[in-house]
Amino acid sequence: MNKYLFAILFSVACTGAWAQVSNQARPALTKIPTDSLSYLNPKDYIIGGITVSGTKYLEKDVLITISKLNKGDKITLPGDASANVIKALWEQGLFDDVQLNITRMNLDTVYFDIAIVERPRLSRLHLTGPRKGEIEDLQKKLNDKVGKIVNENLLNTVTTISKREFNDKGFLNTTVTITQRKDPADANSVILDVAIDKKQKVKINSVTFEGNKAFNQNTLRGYMGKTKERKWYHIFGSKKFMRDKYEEDKQDFIAKLQSKGYRDAEILSDSVWRNDDKTVNVKIKMYEGPKYYFGNITFSGNTKYPAAALSSILRIKKGNVFSEENLTKRLSGPTSSGDDISTLYLNDGYLTYQADPVQTRIYNDTVDIDIRMYEGPQYTINRVSVKGNDVTNDKVIIRELQTLPGQKFSKEAIVRSQRDITQLGNFDEQKTEPKPTNINPADGTVDIVYNVVEKPSDQIELSGGFGGGQLVGTLGLTFNNFSLRNLFNLSAYKPLPKGDGQKLSLRGQSNGQDYQNYSFTFSEPWLGGKKPIYFGLTAYTQLSSNISAYSQSDPNYYHLRINGVGVTLGQRLRWPDNLFQLNYSLNVDHYNLFNYPGYLFKNGTSYNIKLTQELSRNSTDAPIYPTTGSNLKFTIQATPPYSAFNGVNYLIATPQQRYQFVEYHKWKFEGQWFQKIYGKLVLKGQAQFGFMGYYNKEVGQAPFERFKLGGDGMQSYQFLQGSEIIGLRGYQNFSVVPVGSNYNENNNPGSPVFSKYMLELRHPVIASESATIFLLTFAEGGNVWNNFSEYSPFNVRRSVGVGARIFLPIFGLLGLDYGYGFDAIPGIPGANKGQFHFSISQSLNGGFN
Repeated sequence: MNKYLFAILFSVACTGAWAQVSNQARPALTKIPTDSLSYLNPKDYIIGGITVSGTKYLEKDVLITISKLNKGDKITLPGDASANVIKALWEQGLFDDVQLNITRMNLDTVYFDIAIVERPRLSRLHLTGPRKGEIEDLQKKLNDKVGKIVNENLLNTVTTISKREFNDKGFLNTTVTITQRKDPADANSVILDVAIDKKQKVKINSVTFEGNKAFNQNTLRGYMGKTKERKWYHIFGSKKFMRDKYEEDKQDFIAKLQSKGYRDAEILSDSVWRNDDKTVNVKIKMYEGPKYYFGNITFSGNTKYPAAALSSILRIKKGNVFSEENLTKRLSGPTSSGDDISTLYLNDGYLTYQADPVQTRIYNDTVDIDIRMYEGPQYTINRVSVKGNDVTNDKVIIRELQTLPGQKFSKEAIVRSQRDITQLGNFDEQKTEPKPTNINPADGTVDIVYNVVEKPSDQIELSGGFGGGQLVGTLGLTFNNFSLRNLFNLSAYKPLPKGDGQKLSLRGQSNGQDYQNYSFTFSEPWLGGKKPIYFGLTAYTQLSSNISAYSQSDPNYYHLRINGVGVTLGQRLRWPDNLFQLNYSLNVDHYNLFNYPGYLFKNGTSYNIKLTQELSRNSTDAPIYPTTGSNLKFTIQATPPYSAFNGVNYLIATPQQRYQFVEYHKWKFEGQWFQKIYGKLVLKGQAQFGFMGYYNKEVGQAPFERFKLGGDGMQSYQFLQGSEIIGLRGYQNFSVVPVGSNYNENNNPGSPVFSKYMLELRHPVIASESATIFLLTFAEGGNVWNNFSEYSPFNVRRSVGVGARIFLPIFGLLGLDYGYGFDAIPGIPGANKGQFHFSISQSLNGGFN
């Protein structure tokens, strides 16, 4: 009786165990013929074969491998082995159903079929919620999920990536909802509808520190440059919490503390928690440690320069606050620095120079340093090449280089060469990279490769604007990399021949009959191709009249015709340094006036033959967004003193005789300075001065070439060649007149003396090959005077304002400013009190408007 009871209980237990394994593995049990298998009497069988059914995408051999069933192996049926097959396959997460079926049995041989139902695959992601550009960016990061099995892991991955994409941008409350729908084009595929709600960006309510003793809370907050509290006075830097910026800030935070002498400083822990739905709080627990100071500093391994000379460059003395950052800068400073030890060696050919500062002793609060020098051999340049210039010819770049084969390797020469390449305007300055290659210590030679990336440099100006109460249209084309020698080579047209670094500009303005202006300029920076001799040629013609209102026979009809040509020759100087340029220009202007208002005479013909000498020096680091350097220009312009030899009695001369040949001398100074003051914030300072004098008191001031001040600084069509336009934001165009004078639009020939000063804070928004955008705020002042005896340089009309600049390679510089002038202009009540100014196609740092 006990034997029978034991058999029944054993059979029930085995059946329960088999059911439990099958339920865990889900789905159906193994189909076993009940007439040949018994749980009370399991038997061993030889596996005769395994097949797989139901597959669509998966490899059958792979599934058999996962099942661990092998032809010829023994298997006990019923038993755990068959249940384990289902469990192993189900754990892959690839199936909606798995069955292990016995297809036939032959004596002691069994044949299996693994029947599966594959889970659907992802055919497409449909993202909704964010802006189009944000969706496109996220889509790129999720594209590799298409075609994958749709399971919990895939859904979690899509959710995580989507949230992280917007969490990193400050949207910490982003929610992601995913729904599945069948793809009508594929029965075993689904489309995932991913609905993303970014919510609002989360800002930082508070940033606090724990464990600080030497530093107060405000000082430490200042070290978190990209993690700012939500305060009204935080103008620059985001107040939104961004995880990646926060992680960067933590590293910079410790580096800042260590630069103050706290070499043991570290962050013990930090936490970020929700303050409310719109803000978070940040808390950092820190350890300051003691403050350290430099002890004895010694040099070893130096043979080229004595320790005393190296110490004078290092400029760190015993007792100074210990700072590894400062020590590193003095040993191997930034690329453009010239006051560190690495520059001393690298400028003298020691390319493989290394300096390893070793902390040899730490006692109390003092750290002794031994700077172990490896000078290496002195290197000579073997070959110089350029890569990446698909349009510009090699010679255009190579002739600008300061590094030539046979010269000693020089860091200073490489930096200067890199600057000169970017000044060409044909390459992305962010991607211009000189690289020493083929460094050969055996013979002390090195090759230098300048890697460049071409950028669009041609510009088109297509604009319309109001001038003199009329709508004026402008079409301008500027080709900054023109090739005159390929003018008749049709295969070189793209759309014009390019690659030789020449500049061709064609510009036309018109409002119909009343105003027409056409100009042509061509320049070659290397005349003859062997020396940096600048050659420029310009020609222009302008007609301004009221022909649309009056016929030429009407007494109210007037016109002004200006024709001119000019030629310029210039050369780079070697003294005082090779950043100086000296240019000479000869221009001839022909004026024909008929009843034309605005000058000192209305009728007649006048000639302006002028010789100009211009001395300039440009040391700015970039042409588009300068951050350091200066741009200075001193100009002398003069005409022959006709009154000294033409025999005209100017006491009784008519205006036609007095101004038939214009005579004057003109002096100008223009200067800009750029300095990075914090992060990417750049301060631009500018000063301008102009004075126009005469040779003969009886002749007086010339009617042309005077200065007109006020407005956006763009060349107004009415006075394109007649006067020199100086911008002063916050005031109407040309509205600034000498103190005590009233503005008269119809009789404003300009003034012979002017001064202008300006300070401008600039901060970039985008700086890339395709576009440069920066915001600015400015304060400026300027004024004009009738003669030098009245000149008072600090009696100026003042203004402040804000603006933005957008530089697109194809259009040049687009500018929008709002300025508020503080000083009223007699005769024009609304000349100040707030003015919008728009500018187009002006240079970024070469112009002084």
